[in-house]
Amino acid sequence: MIQKSIQIKLEKGLEARPVAMLVQVASQFESTVYINADDRKVNAKSIMGMMSLGLASGEQVTVVAEGNDEGLAVDEIEKFLSGK
Repeated sequence: MIQKSIQIKLEKGLEARPVAMLVQVASQFESTVYINADDRKVNAKSIMGMMSLGLASGEQVTVVAEGNDEGLAVDEIEKFLSGK
């Protein structure tokens, strides 16, 4: 299991389109991927779950991945959330 704290650097935060894109990134991996924010844990492969977090630019989240490709999953999610 890998955990990494990441600051959201997307200009408008995680609104509908960026959430859909994040779910696509997370869904590419076999590993289970969760986003922890404000004492809530949400499956990063769930559009409704991710939308429920209502995350804004500048907020800090923890990405938790577990599985065969956990390192790659965390790296790709970090790239996306960092706006790269």
